[in-house]
Amino acid sequence: MKLGTIGANLGWLLIFLSLTLLFPLGVSLYYGDGNWYCFVEAAFVGLITGGLLAFACVPEEDIGHKEGFAIVGFGWIMSAFLGALPYYFSSAIPSFLDAYFESMSGFTTTGSTILNEVEPLGHGLLFWRALTHWLGGMGIIVLSLAILPILGIGGMQLFQAEMPGPTKDRLAPRIQDTARILWGVYLLFTVLEVALLMLAGMDLFNAVCHAFATLATGGFSTITASVGGFNSPWVDYIVVFFMILAGMNFALHYRLLTGRGRELLKSSELKFYLTVGFGGAFLLTAVNLYHHTYESIVDSFRYSLFQAWSILTTTGFGTADFDKWAPACQFVLVAFMFLGGMAGSTGGGIKNVRILLFLKFTRVHIKKLIHPRAVETLKMDGKKVPADVMQSILAYLSLYLTFLVAAILVVTSQGLDIVTGSTAVIATLNNIGPGLAGVGPVKNFAHVPAVSKMVLILCMVAGRLELYTIAVLLVPEYWKGARLPIWRWKRETH
Repeated sequence: MKLGTIGANLGWLLIFLSLTLLFPLGVSLYYGDGNWYCFVEAAFVGLITGGLLAFACVPEEDIGHKEGFAIVGFGWIMSAFLGALPYYFSSAIPSFLDAYFESMSGFTTTGSTILNEVEPLGHGLLFWRALTHWLGGMGIIVLSLAILPILGIGGMQLFQAEMPGPTKDRLAPRIQDTARILWGVYLLFTVLEVALLMLAGMDLFNAVCHAFATLATGGFSTITASVGGFNSPWVDYIVVFFMILAGMNFALHYRLLTGRGRELLKSSELKFYLTVGFGGAFLLTAVNLYHHTYESIVDSFRYSLFQAWSILTTTGFGTADFDKWAPACQFVLVAFMFLGGMAGSTGGGIKNVRILLFLKFTRVHIKKLIHPRAVETLKMDGKKVPADVMQSILAYLSLYLTFLVAAILVVTSQGLDIVTGSTAVIATLNNIGPGLAGVGPVKNFAHVPAVSKMVLILCMVAGRLELYTIAVLLVPEYWKGARLPIWRWKRETH
């Protein structure tokens, strides 16, 4: 493993992220909220640190899978550190741990918050919260692959380590071109949602921030009451539409935009995703009507539809306090937290394709019990599923359950009740945002003990990178044979 290559690439990543701080700086100056200095200070720290790493370490020719894991894993950890500085320097969040929690929640598109109210942050910091969502949604490393030539070498290793799902769609021969295509579709949808939200009555600032959070399936809003605070059916349905799009595989969007829409009809995962989402929405509507949660079927459908898709896509926006809904509704929503979006989407969770393949795998084994001599083949979209893919899925589910149980054990041992503690872990590990009880949709994570916050931060980044990227960094064997960096000044003296 080449530590110099890792250091140089992390340096360029910090330089790039430092430049993105110019956007909230401009917003802060435009609205005159007085927080402009915190973005300057944070950018200065990022540029100095990134510059030292980029120019001191000599990158070697290629990036292997070991370097890819380290660059992605530490890249997200360092990005959250840089992202926390504006909150901390402005004193909007005086505790650095809380600022780091908020920043990691933003970049991993989790949407969990330690803030009782968000409006006092001011326009600059609110825009930064939304921008961290948008950057993290499609992936910081994927964005870097698209625009930073130095990360072009060995890009497939970085792409595989960051993009969610058991398989990766390569839309072009060069991985940089694939990254540009994905970000192009992402940007197109963002612009469309901004335009529609403005037509629905939002101003430009709120429309941009909510579009950033929607397409990233993040959930940070510019108002404490979230999307429900706008009290607009049009806004609700527009956000639902784009949440559904964000929870879909972006490779399917690209194929649709390039005239290959028939491929969508062949996708078993897409059919499963839409069936579960709309089926769950109708079930919630029926249960809410039965319990007279809302006065009319129109309101029951509107709020049930929104919360079903908000949780399934792991966006986490709120238009209703579902912590007060019937237990059956809460059970459905918690189940949705595990499913998440499609592979290749900006959504978190286990992913629909893994659940679907696991169900197919289970069905095949049940048939074998009934007919021991029968030859059953596991297929997806008419194609045979390789054994190594299914083996990878089973291994992932095993690791996921182990991580989930261990995290819940630690968090609940810190004094949180079982509902609050377990749903806090579920919400952060699956990048949802709100949980139930003490971390419900109208509450926050401010009261969570410090050790538990650290565990939840780990859950956020592990869930965003699908466990393996973080897990391998914790294995001692991974670090064997690591080569110290080649320092630029030493090379120049020879």
